[in-house]
Amino acid sequence: MAGSTGWPFFQLLKLRKLTLSDNEIQRLPTEIGNFIELVELDLSRNDIQEIPESISNCKSLQVADFSGNPLMRLPDRFAQLQNLTCLSINDISLQDLPENIGSLSHLVSLELRENSLAFLPESFSQLQKLEELDLGNNGLHSLPESIGCLISLKNLWLDGNLLTEIPAELCNIKSLWCLDVSENKMEFLPEELGGLVSLTDLLVSQNSIEYIPESIGKLKKLSILKADLNRISLLPETIGNCESLTELVLTENRLHSLPASIGKLKRLSNLNCDRNQLTLLPKQIGGCSSLNVFCVRDNYLKKIPPELSQAIELHVLDVSGNRLSYLPMSMTTLHLKALWLSENQSKPLLTFQPDEDPESGEKVLTCVLLPQQRSESGTKEMAVSWVRLRLGAGEIVLV
Repeated sequence: MAGSTGWPFFQLLKLRKLTLSDNEIQRLPTEIGNFIELVELDLSRNDIQEIPESISNCKSLQVADFSGNPLMRLPDRFAQLQNLTCLSINDISLQDLPENIGSLSHLVSLELRENSLAFLPESFSQLQKLEELDLGNNGLHSLPESIGCLISLKNLWLDGNLLTEIPAELCNIKSLWCLDVSENKMEFLPEELGGLVSLTDLLVSQNSIEYIPESIGKLKKLSILKADLNRISLLPETIGNCESLTELVLTENRLHSLPASIGKLKRLSNLNCDRNQLTLLPKQIGGCSSLNVFCVRDNYLKKIPPELSQAIELHVLDVSGNRLSYLPMSMTTLHLKALWLSENQSKPLLTFQPDEDPESGEKVLTCVLLPQQRSESGTKEMAVSWVRLRLGAGEIVLV
Protein backbone atom coordinates (compact mmCIF):
# COMPACT_ATOMS: atom_id res chain seq x y z
CA MET A 1 0.00 0.00 0.00
CA ALA A 2 3.04 2.22 -0.22
CA GLY A 3 2.36 5.41 -2.18
CA SER A 4 -1.39 4.97 -1.83
CA THR A 5 -2.08 8.53 -0.66
CA GLY A 6 -4.89 10.02 -2.67
CA TRP A 7 -6.12 6.66 -3.92
CA PRO A 8 -9.91 6.60 -4.49
CA PHE A 9 -9.96 3.52 -2.24
CA PHE A 10 -9.55 5.72 0.83
CA GLN A 11 -12.49 7.87 -0.23
CA LEU A 12 -14.91 5.00 0.44
CA LEU A 13 -16.09 6.74 3.56
CA LYS A 14 -19.09 4.44 4.01
CA LEU A 15 -16.95 1.30 4.09
CA ARG A 16 -18.00 -0.96 6.98
CA LYS A 17 -15.89 -4.10 6.51
CA LEU A 18 -12.31 -4.36 5.25
CA THR A 19 -10.40 -7.66 4.95
CA LEU A 20 -6.79 -7.53 3.77
CA SER A 21 -5.39 -10.64 5.46
CA ASP A 22 -2.66 -12.86 3.99
CA ASN A 23 -1.08 -10.29 1.72
CA GLU A 24 2.37 -8.75 1.84
CA ILE A 25 1.35 -5.30 3.00
CA GLN A 26 4.32 -3.56 4.58
CA ARG A 27 2.85 -0.19 5.50
CA LEU A 28 -0.54 0.99 6.64
CA PRO A 29 -1.09 4.57 5.43
CA THR A 30 -2.50 7.28 7.69
CA GLU A 31 -5.54 7.45 5.41
CA ILE A 32 -6.86 4.36 7.20
CA GLY A 33 -8.37 6.92 9.56
CA ASN A 34 -10.74 8.04 6.79
CA PHE A 35 -12.90 4.98 7.41
CA ILE A 36 -14.94 6.53 10.19
CA GLU A 37 -17.81 4.06 9.69
CA LEU A 38 -15.61 0.95 9.53
CA VAL A 39 -16.95 -1.81 11.81
CA GLU A 40 -14.67 -4.76 10.97
CA LEU A 41 -10.98 -4.64 10.05
CA ASP A 42 -8.80 -7.69 9.32
CA LEU A 43 -5.13 -7.01 8.60
CA SER A 44 -3.82 -10.33 9.91
CA ARG A 45 -0.74 -12.09 8.53
CA ASN A 46 0.93 -9.22 6.69
CA ASP A 47 4.28 -7.43 7.16
CA ILE A 48 2.97 -4.26 8.81
CA GLN A 49 5.45 -2.90 11.35
CA GLU A 50 3.45 0.05 12.64
CA ILE A 51 -0.16 1.09 13.05
CA PRO A 52 -0.61 4.85 12.47
CA GLU A 53 -2.09 7.01 15.23
CA SER A 54 -4.89 7.92 12.80
CA ILE A 55 -6.46 4.52 13.48
CA SER A 56 -8.06 6.25 16.45
CA ASN A 57 -10.41 8.06 14.01
CA CYS A 58 -12.15 4.76 13.24
CA LYS A 59 -14.59 5.35 16.08
CA SER A 60 -17.11 2.78 14.81
CA LEU A 61 -14.60 -0.07 14.79
CA GLN A 62 -15.89 -3.11 16.74
CA VAL A 63 -13.81 -6.05 15.45
CA ALA A 64 -10.11 -5.78 14.64
CA ASP A 65 -7.47 -8.42 13.89
CA PHE A 66 -3.79 -7.41 13.60
CA SER A 67 -2.40 -10.90 14.31
CA GLY A 68 0.70 -12.16 12.56
CA ASN A 69 2.34 -8.80 11.84
CA PRO A 70 5.80 -7.75 13.10
CA LEU A 71 4.35 -5.04 15.36
CA MET A 72 6.32 -4.09 18.46
CA ARG A 73 3.72 -1.79 19.97
CA LEU A 74 0.23 -0.35 19.63
CA PRO A 75 -0.18 3.39 18.99
CA ASP A 76 -0.71 5.61 22.04
CA ARG A 77 -4.18 6.65 20.88
CA PHE A 78 -5.28 3.07 20.21
CA ALA A 79 -7.33 3.01 23.42
CA GLN A 80 -9.61 5.69 21.94
CA LEU A 81 -11.32 2.94 19.93
CA GLN A 82 -13.86 2.57 22.67
CA ASN A 83 -16.41 0.65 20.59
CA LEU A 84 -14.06 -2.29 20.12
CA THR A 85 -15.61 -5.56 21.29
CA CYS A 86 -13.22 -8.10 19.74
CA LEU A 87 -9.49 -7.49 19.40
CA SER A 88 -6.99 -10.06 18.12
CA ILE A 89 -3.29 -9.21 18.31
CA ASN A 90 -1.72 -12.67 18.41
CA ASP A 91 1.86 -13.37 17.37
CA ILE A 92 3.03 -9.80 16.75
CA SER A 93 6.10 -9.64 19.07
CA LEU A 94 4.22 -7.26 21.39
CA GLN A 95 6.32 -6.44 24.46
CA ASP A 96 3.84 -4.32 26.40
CA LEU A 97 0.30 -2.99 26.27
CA PRO A 98 -0.72 0.67 26.39
CA GLU A 99 -1.11 1.83 29.99
CA ASN A 100 -4.63 2.99 29.16
CA ILE A 101 -5.73 -0.34 27.66
CA GLY A 102 -8.53 -0.33 30.24
CA SER A 103 -10.25 2.45 28.28
CA LEU A 104 -11.39 -0.22 25.81
CA SER A 105 -14.21 -0.83 28.25
CA HIS A 106 -16.51 -2.58 25.74
CA LEU A 107 -14.05 -5.38 24.94
CA VAL A 108 -15.65 -8.82 25.14
CA SER A 109 -12.82 -10.82 23.53
CA LEU A 110 -9.08 -10.06 23.71
CA GLU A 111 -6.52 -12.36 22.11
CA LEU A 112 -2.85 -11.75 22.99
CA ARG A 113 -1.37 -15.20 22.38
CA GLU A 114 2.27 -15.70 21.39
CA ASN A 115 3.71 -12.33 22.24
CA SER A 116 6.44 -11.17 24.63
CA LEU A 117 4.32 -9.65 27.39
CA ALA A 118 6.01 -9.70 30.80
CA PHE A 119 3.27 -7.92 32.78
CA LEU A 120 -0.25 -6.51 32.52
CA PRO A 121 -0.94 -2.81 33.17
CA GLU A 122 -3.10 -1.93 36.17
CA SER A 123 -5.84 -0.49 33.97
CA PHE A 124 -6.50 -4.05 32.78
CA SER A 125 -8.90 -4.39 35.70
CA GLN A 126 -11.28 -1.94 34.00
CA LEU A 127 -12.14 -4.45 31.26
CA GLN A 128 -15.19 -5.61 33.16
CA LYS A 129 -17.14 -6.75 30.09
CA LEU A 130 -14.32 -9.06 28.99
CA GLU A 131 -15.47 -12.69 28.55
CA GLU A 132 -12.58 -14.23 26.58
CA LEU A 133 -8.93 -13.51 27.43
CA ASP A 134 -6.08 -15.40 25.77
CA LEU A 135 -2.61 -14.68 27.19
CA GLY A 136 -1.07 -18.01 26.23
CA ASN A 137 2.61 -18.29 25.28
CA ASN A 138 3.88 -14.99 26.63
CA GLY A 139 6.50 -14.22 29.29
CA LEU A 140 4.25 -13.45 32.26
CA HIS A 141 5.92 -14.06 35.64
CA SER A 142 2.93 -12.92 37.70
CA LEU A 143 -0.60 -11.58 37.46
CA PRO A 144 -1.90 -8.47 39.22
CA GLU A 145 -4.36 -9.06 42.05
CA SER A 146 -6.72 -6.78 40.18
CA ILE A 147 -7.34 -9.54 37.62
CA GLY A 148 -10.07 -10.63 40.01
CA CYS A 149 -12.00 -7.53 38.88
CA LEU A 150 -12.72 -9.11 35.48
CA ILE A 151 -16.13 -10.15 36.73
CA SER A 152 -17.54 -11.23 33.33
CA LEU A 153 -14.64 -13.50 32.35
CA LYS A 154 -15.66 -16.95 31.10
CA ASN A 155 -12.51 -18.30 29.41
CA LEU A 156 -8.96 -17.53 30.52
CA TRP A 157 -5.90 -19.02 28.82
CA LEU A 158 -2.57 -18.52 30.61
CA ASP A 159 -0.71 -21.56 29.29
CA GLY A 160 2.93 -21.37 28.26
CA ASN A 161 4.02 -18.56 30.59
CA LEU A 162 6.40 -18.33 33.57
CA LEU A 163 3.80 -18.10 36.34
CA THR A 164 4.77 -19.49 39.74
CA GLU A 165 1.30 -18.92 41.18
CA ILE A 166 -2.10 -17.45 40.44
CA PRO A 167 -3.47 -14.80 42.79
CA ALA A 168 -6.25 -15.87 45.13
CA GLU A 169 -8.28 -12.92 43.83
CA LEU A 170 -8.63 -14.71 40.48
CA CYS A 171 -10.81 -17.25 42.26
CA ASN A 172 -13.44 -14.55 42.87
CA ILE A 173 -14.54 -14.71 39.23
CA LYS A 174 -17.80 -16.60 39.62
CA SER A 175 -18.48 -16.61 35.86
CA LEU A 176 -15.27 -18.43 34.81
CA TRP A 177 -15.85 -21.63 32.79
CA CYS A 178 -12.37 -22.52 31.58
CA LEU A 179 -8.99 -21.88 33.24
CA ASP A 180 -5.82 -23.04 31.49
CA VAL A 181 -2.57 -22.55 33.41
CA SER A 182 -0.71 -25.50 31.88
CA GLU A 183 2.98 -25.28 31.00
CA ASN A 184 3.97 -22.82 33.72
CA LYS A 185 6.17 -23.08 36.83
CA MET A 186 3.46 -23.35 39.47
CA GLU A 187 4.09 -25.36 42.64
CA PHE A 188 0.60 -25.05 44.13
CA LEU A 189 -2.95 -23.98 43.44
CA PRO A 190 -4.65 -21.54 45.84
CA GLU A 191 -7.03 -23.00 48.41
CA GLU A 192 -9.50 -20.37 47.22
CA LEU A 193 -9.83 -22.40 43.97
CA GLY A 194 -13.22 -23.59 45.20
CA GLY A 195 -14.58 -20.09 44.59
CA LEU A 196 -14.67 -20.74 40.83
CA VAL A 197 -18.15 -22.22 41.13
CA SER A 198 -18.91 -22.12 37.38
CA LEU A 199 -15.66 -23.80 36.30
CA THR A 200 -16.08 -26.73 33.87
CA ASP A 201 -12.50 -27.08 32.54
CA LEU A 202 -9.37 -26.86 34.70
CA LEU A 203 -6.08 -27.46 32.88
CA VAL A 204 -2.93 -27.42 35.04
CA SER A 205 -0.71 -29.84 33.09
CA GLN A 206 3.10 -29.50 33.00
CA ASN A 207 3.75 -27.60 36.19
CA SER A 208 5.39 -28.57 39.49
CA ILE A 209 2.19 -28.82 41.53
CA GLU A 210 2.49 -31.13 44.54
CA TYR A 211 -1.14 -31.39 45.64
CA ILE A 212 -4.69 -30.50 44.67
CA PRO A 213 -6.42 -28.28 47.27
CA GLU A 214 -9.31 -29.67 49.31
CA SER A 215 -11.56 -26.89 48.01
CA ILE A 216 -11.72 -28.55 44.59
CA GLY A 217 -14.69 -30.46 45.96
CA LYS A 218 -16.72 -27.24 45.70
CA LEU A 219 -16.45 -27.28 41.91
CA LYS A 220 -19.74 -29.05 41.27
CA LYS A 221 -19.72 -28.18 37.55
CA LEU A 222 -16.15 -29.30 36.86
CA SER A 223 -16.15 -31.68 33.89
CA ILE A 224 -12.49 -31.87 32.83
CA LEU A 225 -9.44 -31.87 35.10
CA LYS A 226 -6.07 -32.33 33.42
CA ALA A 227 -3.21 -32.38 35.92
CA ASP A 228 -0.68 -34.59 34.14
CA LEU A 229 3.09 -34.00 34.29
CA ASN A 230 3.18 -32.57 37.80
CA ARG A 231 4.44 -33.79 41.20
CA ILE A 232 1.10 -34.62 42.77
CA SER A 233 1.43 -37.22 45.51
CA LEU A 234 -2.05 -36.94 46.98
CA LEU A 235 -5.53 -36.54 45.53
CA PRO A 236 -7.95 -35.23 48.19
CA GLU A 237 -11.03 -37.19 49.22
CA THR A 238 -13.09 -34.14 48.24
CA ILE A 239 -12.49 -34.99 44.57
CA GLY A 240 -15.49 -37.29 44.95
CA ASN A 241 -17.71 -34.23 45.31
CA CYS A 242 -16.94 -33.13 41.74
CA GLU A 243 -20.12 -34.81 40.60
CA SER A 244 -19.91 -33.56 36.98
CA LEU A 245 -16.38 -34.83 36.33
CA THR A 246 -16.13 -36.79 33.05
CA GLU A 247 -12.37 -36.70 32.36
CA LEU A 248 -9.56 -36.96 34.92
CA VAL A 249 -5.98 -37.05 33.63
CA LEU A 250 -3.25 -37.64 36.24
CA THR A 251 -0.52 -39.12 34.05
CA GLU A 252 3.10 -38.80 35.24
CA ASN A 253 2.68 -37.74 38.84
CA ARG A 254 3.73 -39.30 42.16
CA LEU A 255 0.47 -40.85 43.32
CA HIS A 256 0.73 -43.89 45.60
CA SER A 257 -3.03 -44.37 45.88
CA LEU A 258 -6.39 -43.03 44.79
CA PRO A 259 -9.00 -41.88 47.33
CA ALA A 260 -11.97 -44.13 48.00
CA SER A 261 -14.26 -41.23 47.12
CA ILE A 262 -13.34 -41.63 43.46
CA GLY A 263 -16.13 -44.20 43.31
CA LYS A 264 -18.63 -41.36 43.72
CA LEU A 265 -17.77 -39.99 40.27
CA LYS A 266 -20.75 -41.49 38.47
CA ARG A 267 -20.15 -39.50 35.26
CA LEU A 268 -16.42 -40.19 34.96
CA SER A 269 -15.73 -41.62 31.50
CA ASN A 270 -11.95 -41.31 31.12
CA LEU A 271 -9.46 -41.93 33.96
CA ASN A 272 -5.75 -41.91 33.16
CA CYS A 273 -3.19 -42.60 35.90
CA ASP A 274 -0.33 -43.87 33.75
CA ARG A 275 3.23 -43.59 35.09
CA ASN A 276 2.56 -42.97 38.74
CA GLN A 277 3.53 -45.02 41.82
CA LEU A 278 0.20 -46.70 42.52
CA THR A 279 0.47 -49.86 44.61
CA LEU A 280 -3.26 -50.53 44.90
CA LEU A 281 -6.63 -49.38 43.65
CA PRO A 282 -9.60 -48.74 45.96
CA LYS A 283 -12.41 -51.24 45.65
CA GLN A 284 -14.76 -48.27 45.28
CA ILE A 285 -13.41 -47.80 41.75
CA GLY A 286 -16.26 -50.02 40.62
CA GLY A 287 -18.66 -47.22 41.54
CA CYS A 288 -17.56 -45.27 38.45
CA SER A 289 -20.53 -46.57 36.51
CA SER A 290 -19.81 -44.51 33.36
CA LEU A 291 -16.10 -45.36 33.18
CA ASN A 292 -15.21 -46.18 29.58
CA VAL A 293 -11.41 -45.84 29.45
CA PHE A 294 -9.16 -46.68 32.42
CA CYS A 295 -5.39 -46.49 32.03
CA VAL A 296 -2.94 -47.36 34.84
CA ARG A 297 0.08 -48.28 32.73
CA ASP A 298 3.53 -48.33 34.40
CA ASN A 299 2.63 -48.41 38.08
CA TYR A 300 3.29 -50.93 40.89
CA LEU A 301 -0.06 -52.70 41.06
CA LYS A 302 0.00 -56.34 42.25
CA LYS A 303 -3.70 -56.93 41.83
CA ILE A 304 -6.89 -55.43 40.44
CA PRO A 305 -9.89 -55.22 42.78
CA PRO A 306 -12.73 -57.55 41.69
CA GLU A 307 -15.12 -54.62 42.15
CA LEU A 308 -13.76 -53.02 38.96
CA SER A 309 -16.12 -55.34 37.09
CA GLN A 310 -19.00 -53.25 38.44
CA ALA A 311 -17.94 -50.50 36.01
CA ILE A 312 -20.02 -52.15 33.31
CA GLU A 313 -19.33 -49.45 30.68
CA LEU A 314 -15.58 -50.17 30.76
CA HIS A 315 -14.34 -50.88 27.23
CA VAL A 316 -10.63 -50.02 27.37
CA LEU A 317 -8.34 -51.20 30.17
CA ASP A 318 -4.57 -50.72 30.17
CA VAL A 319 -2.75 -52.36 33.09
CA SER A 320 0.53 -53.07 31.29
CA GLY A 321 3.81 -52.38 33.01
CA ASN A 322 2.65 -53.38 36.50
CA ARG A 323 3.31 -56.41 38.73
CA LEU A 324 0.13 -58.37 38.16
CA SER A 325 0.21 -62.18 38.22
CA TYR A 326 -3.53 -62.59 37.72
CA LEU A 327 -6.80 -60.80 37.05
CA PRO A 328 -9.97 -61.38 39.08
CA MET A 329 -12.46 -63.82 37.58
CA SER A 330 -15.12 -61.11 37.71
CA MET A 331 -13.38 -59.36 34.79
CA THR A 332 -14.91 -61.93 32.43
CA THR A 333 -18.26 -60.15 32.85
CA LEU A 334 -16.94 -56.99 31.20
CA HIS A 335 -17.32 -56.39 27.47
CA LEU A 336 -13.79 -55.12 26.91
CA LYS A 337 -12.78 -54.01 23.43
CA ALA A 338 -9.12 -53.47 24.32
CA LEU A 339 -7.03 -54.97 27.11
CA TRP A 340 -3.31 -54.39 27.61
CA LEU A 341 -1.48 -56.85 29.91
CA SER A 342 2.13 -56.75 28.72
CA GLU A 343 5.15 -56.36 31.01
CA ASN A 344 3.56 -57.70 34.17
CA GLN A 345 5.13 -61.13 34.74
CA SER A 346 8.54 -61.26 36.34
CA LYS A 347 9.17 -64.70 34.80
CA PRO A 348 9.49 -65.46 31.09
CA LEU A 349 6.33 -66.64 29.42
CA LEU A 350 7.81 -69.97 28.31
CA THR A 351 10.22 -71.84 30.57
CA PHE A 352 12.79 -73.88 28.61
CA GLN A 353 14.81 -76.82 29.95
CA PRO A 354 17.87 -78.61 28.54
CA ASP A 355 17.13 -81.87 26.72
CA GLU A 356 18.53 -84.20 24.06
CA ASP A 357 17.25 -84.79 20.55
CA PRO A 358 16.52 -88.57 20.49
CA GLU A 359 17.37 -88.80 16.78
CA SER A 360 20.61 -86.81 16.58
CA GLY A 361 21.71 -86.78 20.21
CA GLU A 362 22.11 -83.00 19.91
CA LYS A 363 21.69 -80.90 23.07
CA VAL A 364 18.53 -78.76 22.73
CA LEU A 365 16.10 -76.59 24.73
CA THR A 366 12.53 -77.73 25.10
CA CYS A 367 9.43 -77.14 27.23
CA VAL A 368 6.05 -78.70 27.89
CA LEU A 369 4.43 -76.64 25.11
CA LEU A 370 6.68 -78.01 22.39
CA PRO A 371 6.50 -79.60 19.89
CA GLN A 372 3.21 -78.52 18.30
CA GLN A 373 0.93 -81.36 17.24
CA ARG A 374 -0.66 -81.78 13.84
CA SER A 375 -4.42 -81.82 13.66
CA GLU A 376 -6.38 -84.36 11.64
CA SER A 377 -6.50 -81.92 8.72
CA GLY A 378 -2.72 -81.92 8.59
CA THR A 379 -2.29 -78.31 9.71
CA LYS A 380 -0.42 -77.37 12.86
CA GLU A 381 -2.41 -76.27 15.86
CA MET A 382 -0.91 -73.72 18.19
CA ALA A 383 -0.68 -75.27 21.66
CA VAL A 384 -0.77 -71.82 23.20
CA SER A 385 -0.82 -68.18 22.10
CA TRP A 386 1.88 -65.83 23.32
CA VAL A 387 -0.53 -64.48 25.92
CA ARG A 388 -2.82 -67.13 27.35
CA LEU A 389 -5.46 -66.71 30.04
CA ARG A 390 -5.96 -69.86 32.14
CA LEU A 391 -9.12 -69.93 34.23
CA GLY A 392 -8.31 -70.75 37.84
CA ALA A 393 -10.29 -70.77 41.05
CA GLY A 394 -11.79 -67.33 41.25
CA GLU A 395 -9.17 -65.63 39.10
CA ILE A 396 -7.64 -65.39 35.67
CA VAL A 397 -3.99 -66.42 35.82
CA LEU A 398 -1.43 -65.00 33.41
CA VAL A 399 0.74 -67.89 32.15
